[in-house]
Amino acid sequence: MSRIIAIANQKGGVAKTTTCVNLAAALAEMNRRVLVVDMDPQGHATMAAGIDKDADAPNGCAVLLEECPARAAIVPGSGGIDVLPGNGDLTAAEVKLMDGLAREHRLGNALKAVAGDYDYILIDCPPSLSLLTINALTAADSVLIPMQCEFFALDGLSKLMKTIEAIRAHTNPRLTIEGLLRTMYDGRNNLGQDVSAQLADHFGDRLFRTIIPRNVRLAEAPSHGQPITLYDRDSRGAIAYLGLAGEMLKRERAAQAGAGQRGAHG
Repeated sequence: MSRIIAIANQKGGVAKTTTCVNLAAALAEMNRRVLVVDMDPQGHATMAAGIDKDADAPNGCAVLLEECPARAAIVPGSGGIDVLPGNGDLTAAEVKLMDGLAREHRLGNALKAVAGDYDYILIDCPPSLSLLTINALTAADSVLIPMQCEFFALDGLSKLMKTIEAIRAHTNPRLTIEGLLRTMYDGRNNLGQDVSAQLADHFGDRLFRTIIPRNVRLAEAPSHGQPITLYDRDSRGAIAYLGLAGEMLKRERAAQAGAGQRGAHG
């Protein structure tokens, strides 16, 4: 059964796209079927997977506007993942959807037709709480929140949590927190250490143990259209994202085992 995970944080520059593409590739290396959905008009996840975001082909805009089915717009990307591409057309789609019926559910409805083809569907959200982000959160089973360990990140996190509660109340009651991921981490920074400790105290098990370090190779990989596992498998960034994928799978197995035990005792 497919799991749909939105990767979201309205604060920009926190490695949402980096996490989406590299986590997808790491999961694919572990023999999982993975689809990346690029809901950011910048189209960076599309580019990072080695796809021309300006290609004359159906993309996420056409899917949201119900001009074509999702399967017709999905293309293979580098690193063994599939991609539903995005580009600036998504901004136009958002404007056109303002008066549309069931506008918050367009993405979720479109993904139902392909969900059986994948183990994981990862949605890269724009750095804003826009209608595109609301579509992603409404479609998702859970949300993964990448964040830097800095003061303003905590302020943005509180706003995102309120948005998640609103989504639960109005469009998607099943939405859960997949986890918080510390990104672009520099252990030599005292503030980073302090914020990391605060996150651990406040979120407990919902904070991933894996920490994504600042890493030049991670920053270089998108310009080559490759996930870090292809560009430099031995880099600290690649090792971290493979570790994150492993941690996610371990959590999932534990959750399934717990559900099985509850079912047996029920």
